[in-house]
Amino acid sequence: MPFWTGQNLTWAVIARVDGHAFSLFGVPTPVSGIIPGSLQSADYTSTRTTFVLSAGVASFVLDFFSPVCPQDYARQSMPFSYLTISASSLDNKAHSIQIYSDVDNSWTGQFGENVQTHWNYDLSASSTQIFGLTPGGTAKFSEVDDMAQWGTAVYCTRPSSSTVHPSLGDLAAMHSSFVANGSLLEDWSWKPGSVVAFSHDLGPVVSAHNVTFTIGYVRDTDVNYMNEPRVGYWHSTVSDIINAASVRALLDFPAADAEGRTLDAAIASGATAAGGRGYNDIVSLSVRQVFGAFDVTIPQDTLDINDIMVFVKEISSNGNANTIDVILPISPILYVLAPEYICLLLEPVMQYLQTGAWSHNYTASTYFTLRWRIHDLGTHYPNATGHNNDVAEQMPVEECGNIIVLAYMYQLTTGNTDWAKSYAPLFKLYADYLVRNGVYPTAQLSSDDGAGPVANQTGLAIKSAIALNAYGRMTGQSRYCDTGRRFADELYDGTVGTDPERTHFTLTQKDDSSWTTAYNLYLDVLLKLDTFPTEAYAMQTNYYSQVRAEAGVALDSRVDWGKTDWMMFAAATAMADGVDNEGVRDMFVGDVHAFLTNGQNTAPFSDNFFVETNGSDVAGVYNTYRARPVVGGHFALMALTGPNQLQGTEGLVMEKIKRSEGWFSRLWVRLAGNQ
Repeated sequence: MPFWTGQNLTWAVIARVDGHAFSLFGVPTPVSGIIPGSLQSADYTSTRTTFVLSAGVASFVLDFFSPVCPQDYARQSMPFSYLTISASSLDNKAHSIQIYSDVDNSWTGQFGENVQTHWNYDLSASSTQIFGLTPGGTAKFSEVDDMAQWGTAVYCTRPSSSTVHPSLGDLAAMHSSFVANGSLLEDWSWKPGSVVAFSHDLGPVVSAHNVTFTIGYVRDTDVNYMNEPRVGYWHSTVSDIINAASVRALLDFPAADAEGRTLDAAIASGATAAGGRGYNDIVSLSVRQVFGAFDVTIPQDTLDINDIMVFVKEISSNGNANTIDVILPISPILYVLAPEYICLLLEPVMQYLQTGAWSHNYTASTYFTLRWRIHDLGTHYPNATGHNNDVAEQMPVEECGNIIVLAYMYQLTTGNTDWAKSYAPLFKLYADYLVRNGVYPTAQLSSDDGAGPVANQTGLAIKSAIALNAYGRMTGQSRYCDTGRRFADELYDGTVGTDPERTHFTLTQKDDSSWTTAYNLYLDVLLKLDTFPTEAYAMQTNYYSQVRAEAGVALDSRVDWGKTDWMMFAAATAMADGVDNEGVRDMFVGDVHAFLTNGQNTAPFSDNFFVETNGSDVAGVYNTYRARPVVGGHFALMALTGPNQLQGTEGLVMEKIKRSEGWFSRLWVRLAGNQ
């Protein structure tokens, strides 16, 4: 659902067992005659959430599955998730079972009674039954509360040794009809309070009998990139974007499901080895949140699959497109799963910058002060149209450092040196900006803009030192490496960035009472740059326990909240060679896990929570941000094992992808001809 941040969505599942009706999911106000199912267990992995319920003499497994397969661009870009319901007998006797499910127009991003909704129904290839709900009176590329308003919510299913019945009508009346006699109300008129619904009659059931539903939100255009429309990669594989895509999604389910289970097992194994079971809980819950924020696109006019760009939304904070200081904290998950995405996310930004429309790259009269890297590609997603008026959030040191580190990370993990060379003049501008402005930054924002601007931020100076060393390595220019190490020596050995006793890095230089979560050190550790000595990592790591508050370590000495991504960066720094502080690693992992499981939060995984109680700020409660993709930073510990750890477990290599796309195209033609 592009892009969901926790709004209530209508999605109900009801089952009848030998004529008795049981609510299994999403029925907050049951009609008369319905019995709540009994939840036996709940679990989640990187790609699925599973509930097991008992309902009289039957058992039901509800498996919610969202494919994550970054190496298969077609499958990854498909805007569909799956619900598979498995019914079985608890007493090894045959029982008559029917399954019902419905959704409403909340999936279109519109709420309330006075909204326009257009519906359609189709019986398509392979007996696929498809409902579509499209909002009326909305503008292209518009949104409300982060949810897209242009497109069609799609709900579909097909027989699985079952008889399928579709209908639409009033929610309460539909529920009452199914509960009473297993049939659907034949209303077929849309009005406020209506739902679209399917029922599956499974007949007599003993062993597991599965039925699968597919749900998604299909947009005819995904992104407006410099006023050129782009669409999901999957558009290149289907003949029309709703019916054919729905058929493809259901036909692809067995392969996607198998691939997802392989990925789940690999991530669980790697995460548990890196940080224990609690760390696996954190990492597994982060995966879908990251990849759900991506649009893998190609040009709408040509559908050229060699022109791939990935776009990401800064969800729930300000909605910017391809924010560089969002891509940076995402990067550990890409380092582990799919380093190519680093380039695919940066490419649209670099192409825009190369046009010269962002004049801060090229203002010759102010060469020494204005040549900095842009913050994002557009004020509000999906309009990735740049900032031709030069008005954008200003984080000059932050973003110059980030873009260089990301480019080097991509080059290091893939061996591709050509991409950075193709933008060499731009990268040199940003490196030179850091040489002149990086060690004593003027008053400006860092990535943590919610904390406000500060002059002489030690964290920004640390980032500058590491980025310059990375730039020197990336380009083979040792003088930049020397400058980066000189900055580091000044900050650590010269105590410009520490207190006089060198117990910790300060928030601001020469303010000995201030302190910060020095998360940028992690980049030095991950990329093995050795900009700072091991003693600097150990110093900072040992300090964190001294400033830990009730629920964790705050971002810095100014605030009462912390960031989960930066906590994981700090946890990983604690495991640098020669530091190996498992106690501090476990402290950070434990604090994030406690926040995740304390029962005080209902929002999708937030990366920001209060670490101490201060007035209305309550320790352990999330602070504003919801469902942001920066939780990719939780992979920081796992990334220390090396890049591309799961290569070969996530899907087909590109040649196999091309062959599978051809197979689907041929299959679609054959099935369409048999309707």
